Amino acid sequence: MAELRIPRFMISAPGSGSGKTTIVCGLLKALMNMGLKTAAFKSGPDYIDPMFHSKVIGAKSRNLDLFMLGDSTTRYLAAKNSQDADIAVFEGAMGFYDGMGKTDEASAYKLACVCDVPVILVVNGKGAALSLAAQIKGFKDFRADSHIAGAIINNVNPMSYLFYKDVIEQETGIKLLGYFPVMKDCNFESRHLGLITAEEIGDLQTIVDRLAVQAAKSVDLQGLLAIARQAEPLQYDEQKIRAVGKARIAVAQDKAFCFYYQDALDLLSELGAELVPFSPLMDKYLPEDCQGLILGGGYPEIYAQQLAANRTMLNNIRQALQQGMPCFAECGGFMYLLEHYREGEQVYGWAGVIAGETAMTKKLNRFGYVHLTALNDNLLCRKGEKINGHEFHYSDSSNNGSSFLAEKASGKGAWQCAHANENIYAGYPHIHLWGNPVFARNFVQRCCEYGQKK
Repeated sequence: MAELRIPRFMISAPGSGSGKTTIVCGLLKALMNMGLKTAAFKSGPDYIDPMFHSKVIGAKSRNLDLFMLGDSTTRYLAAKNSQDADIAVFEGAMGFYDGMGKTDEASAYKLACVCDVPVILVVNGKGAALSLAAQIKGFKDFRADSHIAGAIINNVNPMSYLFYKDVIEQETGIKLLGYFPVMKDCNFESRHLGLITAEEIGDLQTIVDRLAVQAAKSVDLQGLLAIARQAEPLQYDEQKIRAVGKARIAVAQDKAFCFYYQDALDLLSELGAELVPFSPLMDKYLPEDCQGLILGGGYPEIYAQQLAANRTMLNNIRQALQQGMPCFAECGGFMYLLEHYREGEQVYGWAGVIAGETAMTKKLNRFGYVHLTALNDNLLCRKGEKINGHEFHYSDSSNNGSSFLAEKASGKGAWQCAHANENIYAGYPHIHLWGNPVFARNFVQRCCEYGQKK
């Protein structure tokens, strides 16, 4: 068992929409302005919030999802990615105790317990006074090991904060570390899968700078650091990865395909992959001399016409896959491989590697965590092997595949999904390759074999 001494804290809240991401971005920038090298993490499967973290700190933020990774791997990845940092900042998902179904499993609270992270609770001060104390105390006492060590009041003016600060601290036994006022010009917009991505906000750096100035003005940053330094050393088990060969793998990375877990990409690199980014929107052809292809999730539906218009790329991908190039495609990437995308009466032609079409619906489909079991030998694994994943999409397709069995983590529901053979995995479920590194190893190995044959 190894250990790492790393000051750390988590920003969490009673529920979504409390301003966690906005405040985390402001604090990350403020800490950087103090000369601190910062590591950033997001609990749960969300892809978008880490993009904001990454833009602020200039390095990749990481997802720590207990359901997909398990406790041991979660601690290892937290330590691995904090090795060179002065402080680690975690952002919770949804409400602090919100886990799978009616439980706190895989919640931000559980992550705080697993990684022994002091928690700073962000509460919305709009339209409330002493009730804020009841809310903070309730969250602190709901579990004996809540790890809640401080609170920040959001959407409150300075006079109200100062007036109620003493009584809230007396009633709760929790230190208030400051406040954020209403900052309408610093809000991040949302769409159907959450916030719009960081790449789409042209003045993001200006917004983050304003948030950092406000944090330095109205948050006790030294008090925050003092709490972070109270964290015990992070204990973890080393996990050794050995390369299986060398292969150049093209990775779709643009506004349409941007949902990736950085640790999963790093795992592929450790196994011997050279990851080469390209854009299905802008580039005409796949990168030269590639032996594999990764098509991640994202927003292909928003760029349906532009993707359909890039016929040379569509033809190039179709030909490469027909010739046996290994391909890993999930959610938006899977949609792109279908024949058509339908938007009302308008039909856009896509890659046509898989028969069928896709379209948006008015609701989330098959939403949530799933246990995945292979129903046949395929690119990633053998029949019967398992990995955990999640689905989060408003689209659906006429041909979702039948190579894996997806079973709801809650036990309420199961369905077949994904197209998987010796060369392709394509389906709606998102997986984290650190959840079962054998899947990653098999993919890189297959890419190496394809390169040797080619």
